[in-house]
Amino acid sequence: MGNWLRNLLLGPESSVPPAVLRRFRPPEATLSADSVTVDGDGWLIETQEPQVVRLFEISDPDAEKCMLTYRAALKSEGLEGRAFLEMWCRFSGRGDFFSRGLNQVIKGTTGWSSYEVFFRLKKGERPDLVKLNLAVEGKGRIWMKDIELLKVYR
Repeated sequence: MGNWLRNLLLGPESSVPPAVLRRFRPPEATLSADSVTVDGDGWLIETQEPQVVRLFEISDPDAEKCMLTYRAALKSEGLEGRAFLEMWCRFSGRGDFFSRGLNQVIKGTTGWSSYEVFFRLKKGERPDLVKLNLAVEGKGRIWMKDIELLKVYR
């Protein structure tokens, strides 16, 4: 994402470094087990139809008045359609809200690249559950690694 767009969405840089809330690495199992297998230092997702691949959930992430950042490295092979990161935040008594990385999609055959999706939390907004997914609008093969959830203060 260009710096001007990042600054527009996130505000100016903070002097406080990002805090890693969770980092995921194999052999940690994903929630969607039917289309995901461990492959080296990451996971291989093979889809034959559009689907949302449920990866991980983080209960009570201790985040408020910050920017949650879901980051992962992805590559693809023969991906018909597109895929993107998707993060859901559940707030007690208010329901689920999402953020989708539609500005950073993967399609076709690609090498490794970093992808991010953000969710801005205002003062008093504390999710009790964060869900990390990969939305696939087609079929093909996608590899993921270096999956993490960060808390960024801006």
